[in-house]
Amino acid sequence: MENKKEMRTWLDEFNLTHPLVIAGPCSAETEEQVLKIAHELKNSDVSIYRAGIWKPRTRPGGFEGVGAIGLKWLQKAKAETGLLMATEVANAAHVKLALEHDIDVLWIGARTTVNPFAVQEIADALQNTDKIVLVKNPVNPDLALWIGGVERLYNAGIKKLGVIHRGFSTYEKTKYRNIPEWQIAIELQSRFPDLPLICDPSHITGRRDMIQEVSQQALDLNYDGLIIETHIDPDNAWSDAAQQVTPTSLKQIFNDLRIRKITTEEDDYNTEMIKLRANIDIADAKLLELLGNRMKVAEQIGALKKSKNVAVLQNKRWNEILGKMVLDGEEKGLSEEFILRLFKAIHQESISHQEKIMNAI
Repeated sequence: MENKKEMRTWLDEFNLTHPLVIAGPCSAETEEQVLKIAHELKNSDVSIYRAGIWKPRTRPGGFEGVGAIGLKWLQKAKAETGLLMATEVANAAHVKLALEHDIDVLWIGARTTVNPFAVQEIADALQNTDKIVLVKNPVNPDLALWIGGVERLYNAGIKKLGVIHRGFSTYEKTKYRNIPEWQIAIELQSRFPDLPLICDPSHITGRRDMIQEVSQQALDLNYDGLIIETHIDPDNAWSDAAQQVTPTSLKQIFNDLRIRKITTEEDDYNTEMIKLRANIDIADAKLLELLGNRMKVAEQIGALKKSKNVAVLQNKRWNEILGKMVLDGEEKGLSEEFILRLFKAIHQESISHQEKIMNAI
C-alpha cells in the first residue's frame, strides 16, 4: 500500500481544533437508550456516534446485538442530532444493511481483522464506497495482518481509511484488558503517517477508571482521535459494563486531557533536546554492547551444557533471575511489566544462542 495523502483528507474535512472523538454505547439496546445518549453527546466534542448493532461474542449465549432494527435507531439519532453514525460490520450482509441505512462510518472489529477472507468479503461489498472505514488491530500482535486488512480495503478503491488501536490479547495477567503494545501502533504510524490513527481506550483498559490515563497516553503519542464507549447507565449496560463511561464523565475527560504540540521552534527547547538525545544515543550504544557481551557469555554457557549433555532451559535459575530483576528494577523506577517483558525477550534470545551451540554439528 502506498502512502496516499487522501486517506487523511476525510479527517481534515472535520476541521477540528482537537482530536476526533467517536463515542456512544458498546451496544445499541433500545431506541430510547440510543436516542438519549446521542442527545447527551450532541453538544460536546463528539463528532461521530458509535453503537454496536451486531456484537461478536467470545462464547455463545451472551448478548449478540439487536440486529438490523438498531440501524433504524441510528438513522433517527442522526436526524435528531446531526451526528455522524458508526457501527461495526463483520460480513457482506452487515455492509449491505449499513449502506442501505446510510451509516457514515463502518469499522472492522479485531476478531474480523484476523480473517483475510472476511476482510476481503467486506472490501468487495464496499467497492469504491465513499464511506469512512476504520480497521481495528487484530486480536494478536501482528502488524502485517493489520496492514493487510487496510491494503485489501485500499485496493477495493476505498480511500477514506483509518485504523483503531484497541490493544492485543495476552495470556499474561496485566492491568489492561488488552495490552496496548504501543510500539506496534507507533510502527504503523511511522510507515503510514497519513493514515489516521485512533485509540480505543475502552477496550485497552476494560475499566472506566483508566480511560483518562490511556487517552492521555494516546494523545501524547500524536494519535488523531479517540473512540470511547459511553452509556447513560454503564453499570446496567447489556455488554462491557465495566469499561463504559457516562456522557458527563466523558465531557470531564475531554476537559482534563492535555493536547500536546507536535514540536516547537523555540531555541532553548531545541538546544536542550539535542543534548538529551545525544545522551540517549550514548546510552543505547552501551545497552547494545552490554547485550552483545551477555550473549557471548550465553554461548559459552551453551558450549558447557553441550559438553555435559545438560538441557538448555533451567527453570529454577530463570525464575530466580526474573524475581531479582523485578525487585532491582523497582528500585530504579522501572515497572514490573517492563522488566518482565524486557528480560523475557533477553532470555529468549539467550536460549536461541545456546540452542545454536547445542545443535551445531
